[in-house]
Amino acid sequence: KALDNHRMRKLSFAFFLVLVVGGGLVIGYLTAPGAWYSQLEKPAFNPPAWVFAPVWTALYFMIAIAGWRIWRAEPSSISIRLWWAQLVLNFSWSPVFFSLHQIGLALIVIVLLLLTIIAFMISTRRMDKIATSLFAPYLAWVAFAAVLNSAIYTLN
Repeated sequence: KALDNHRMRKLSFAFFLVLVVGGGLVIGYLTAPGAWYSQLEKPAFNPPAWVFAPVWTALYFMIAIAGWRIWRAEPSSISIRLWWAQLVLNFSWSPVFFSLHQIGLALIVIVLLLLTIIAFMISTRRMDKIATSLFAPYLAWVAFAAVLNSAIYTLN
């Protein structure tokens, strides 16, 4: 029985990693910025393109670990529902922005994502401080991305 539990932990951890990291990388690849994005006016604080892939890869690992931890502790909690909601919003932003070219709608998506991340962190702060802490860099990056999205919307 202990071996089955250990195997289940490994399989569920692998599932979260493949879902989040793999899903994020696939969406990033399929919606990579192209000619449309390169022609947009961008603010002076726009990071170089090479920054995004390593930052998002690291964040996706942290998002996966946090989700796995909460799922194991409370699989039907509001916290795991918020985790799923943030993942849907996260995975929606790139197609809305880069594929549909809807900068304003993308801004709405990213603000909702930001609010969902905050709600997740509030809901997990007593249950799992590690999961909450894993979302801190994600919160900071998405807040920055929201400001960037807003600036691009304003400039264009």
